Amino acid sequence: MRYKLGIVLALQVCALSAAPLFAHHGYANYDTDRKVTLKGTVTRWVWSNPHILVQLDVADENGRVAHWTVESENPSTLIRSGWNDKSLKVGDQVTITALPVKNGNPVGRIIDVLLADGTRLPGRVNPATEVKPEDSPKP
Repeated sequence: MRYKLGIVLALQVCALSAAPLFAHHGYANYDTDRKVTLKGTVTRWVWSNPHILVQLDVADENGRVAHWTVESENPSTLIRSGWNDKSLKVGDQVTITALPVKNGNPVGRIIDVLLADGTRLPGRVNPATEVKPEDSPKP
Protein backbone atom coordinates (compact mmCIF):
# COMPACT_ATOMS: atom_id res chain seq x y z
CA MET A 1 0.00 0.00 0.00
CA ARG A 2 2.81 2.42 0.86
CA TYR A 3 4.44 1.69 -2.48
CA LYS A 4 1.27 2.66 -4.39
CA LEU A 5 0.83 5.79 -2.29
CA GLY A 6 4.44 6.77 -3.03
CA ILE A 7 3.90 6.35 -6.76
CA VAL A 8 0.70 8.40 -6.67
CA LEU A 9 2.44 11.20 -4.74
CA ALA A 10 5.40 11.16 -7.11
CA LEU A 11 3.08 11.43 -10.12
CA GLN A 12 1.23 14.34 -8.51
CA VAL A 13 4.48 16.18 -7.81
CA CYS A 14 5.58 15.66 -11.44
CA ALA A 15 2.23 16.87 -12.77
CA LEU A 16 2.22 19.99 -10.60
CA SER A 17 5.82 20.89 -11.38
CA ALA A 18 5.19 20.54 -15.13
CA ALA A 19 2.27 23.01 -15.13
CA PRO A 20 4.47 26.10 -15.69
CA LEU A 21 5.78 24.56 -18.91
CA PHE A 22 2.39 25.08 -20.51
CA ALA A 23 2.10 28.72 -19.44
CA HIS A 24 4.63 30.19 -21.87
CA HIS A 25 2.25 29.81 -24.78
CA GLY A 26 -0.16 32.37 -23.36
CA TYR A 27 -0.33 36.11 -23.92
CA ALA A 28 0.18 37.14 -20.27
CA ASN A 29 3.52 38.84 -21.02
CA TYR A 30 2.09 40.89 -23.87
CA ASP A 31 0.09 44.10 -23.77
CA THR A 32 -2.88 42.87 -25.81
CA ASP A 33 -4.50 46.32 -25.66
CA ARG A 34 -1.67 47.89 -27.63
CA LYS A 35 -0.05 47.26 -31.01
CA VAL A 36 3.24 48.66 -32.27
CA THR A 37 4.32 49.11 -35.86
CA LEU A 38 8.01 48.45 -36.37
CA LYS A 39 9.65 49.57 -39.63
CA GLY A 40 13.18 48.32 -39.79
CA THR A 41 15.93 46.12 -41.08
CA VAL A 42 16.12 42.41 -40.27
CA THR A 43 19.37 41.66 -38.43
CA ARG A 44 18.63 38.03 -37.52
CA TRP A 45 16.11 35.46 -38.74
CA VAL A 46 15.68 32.15 -36.92
CA TRP A 47 13.35 29.54 -38.42
CA SER A 48 13.18 26.94 -35.68
CA ASN A 49 11.04 25.34 -33.01
CA PRO A 50 9.44 26.17 -30.70
CA HIS A 51 8.98 29.68 -32.20
CA ILE A 52 10.41 31.60 -35.12
CA LEU A 53 12.39 34.67 -34.13
CA VAL A 54 13.07 37.94 -35.93
CA GLN A 55 15.48 40.58 -34.71
CA LEU A 56 15.40 43.96 -36.36
CA ASP A 57 16.82 47.43 -35.98
CA VAL A 58 14.17 50.12 -35.81
CA ALA A 59 15.12 53.80 -35.94
CA ASP A 60 12.90 56.35 -34.20
CA GLU A 61 12.17 59.87 -35.45
CA ASN A 62 15.42 61.10 -33.83
CA GLY A 63 17.53 58.45 -35.53
CA ARG A 64 18.08 56.39 -32.36
CA VAL A 65 18.08 52.69 -33.15
CA ALA A 66 16.22 50.17 -31.01
CA HIS A 67 17.10 46.48 -31.38
CA TRP A 68 13.76 44.64 -31.34
CA THR A 69 13.17 40.91 -30.97
CA VAL A 70 9.81 39.54 -32.05
CA GLU A 71 8.53 35.99 -32.19
CA SER A 72 5.66 34.06 -33.67
CA GLU A 73 4.47 30.48 -33.85
CA ASN A 74 6.39 27.34 -34.76
CA PRO A 75 7.37 26.72 -38.39
CA SER A 76 4.77 24.02 -39.04
CA THR A 77 1.96 26.38 -38.02
CA LEU A 78 3.37 29.29 -40.04
CA ILE A 79 3.82 27.19 -43.19
CA ARG A 80 0.02 26.96 -43.33
CA SER A 81 -0.08 30.79 -43.36
CA GLY A 82 2.33 31.12 -46.27
CA TRP A 83 5.67 31.37 -44.45
CA ASN A 84 8.80 29.34 -45.25
CA ASP A 85 12.45 29.30 -44.19
CA LYS A 86 13.27 31.86 -46.89
CA SER A 87 10.45 34.30 -46.08
CA LEU A 88 12.93 36.70 -44.49
CA LYS A 89 16.65 37.28 -44.73
CA VAL A 90 19.14 39.52 -43.00
CA GLY A 91 19.01 42.97 -44.58
CA ASP A 92 15.33 42.85 -45.58
CA GLN A 93 13.30 45.99 -44.94
CA VAL A 94 10.07 44.98 -43.20
CA THR A 95 7.13 46.46 -41.35
CA ILE A 96 5.99 44.33 -38.44
CA THR A 97 2.87 44.84 -36.39
CA ALA A 98 3.36 43.31 -32.95
CA LEU A 99 2.03 43.10 -29.44
CA PRO A 100 4.70 44.62 -27.19
CA VAL A 101 5.63 43.10 -23.84
CA LYS A 102 4.17 44.84 -20.81
CA ASN A 103 7.52 45.75 -19.23
CA GLY A 104 8.49 48.13 -22.05
CA ASN A 105 11.44 46.14 -23.40
CA PRO A 106 11.79 46.01 -27.21
CA VAL A 107 10.24 42.56 -27.43
CA GLY A 108 6.97 41.51 -29.01
CA ARG A 109 4.70 38.92 -30.54
CA ILE A 110 4.22 39.12 -34.30
CA ILE A 111 0.73 39.90 -35.54
CA ASP A 112 1.60 40.75 -39.12
CA VAL A 113 4.69 41.15 -41.33
CA LEU A 114 4.67 43.30 -44.44
CA LEU A 115 7.56 42.68 -46.83
CA ALA A 116 9.03 45.37 -49.09
CA ASP A 117 7.29 43.81 -52.14
CA GLY A 118 3.87 44.12 -50.48
CA THR A 119 3.57 40.47 -49.42
CA ARG A 120 1.77 40.10 -46.10
CA LEU A 121 2.72 37.26 -43.75
CA PRO A 122 0.21 36.81 -40.94
CA GLY A 123 1.44 35.66 -37.56
CA ARG A 124 -0.95 33.42 -35.71
CA VAL A 125 -2.63 35.48 -33.02
CA ASN A 126 -5.58 35.04 -30.76
CA PRO A 127 -8.87 36.37 -32.17
CA ALA A 128 -8.98 39.31 -29.74
CA THR A 129 -5.79 40.75 -31.24
CA GLU A 130 -6.24 39.78 -34.88
CA VAL A 131 -5.44 42.56 -37.34
CA LYS A 132 -8.18 43.35 -39.80
CA PRO A 133 -7.08 44.03 -43.40
CA GLU A 134 -7.86 47.73 -43.01
CA ASP A 135 -5.55 47.87 -39.93
CA SER A 136 -2.61 46.24 -41.70
CA PRO A 137 0.33 48.44 -42.70
CA LYS A 138 0.28 49.57 -46.33
CA PRO A 139 3.35 49.22 -48.58
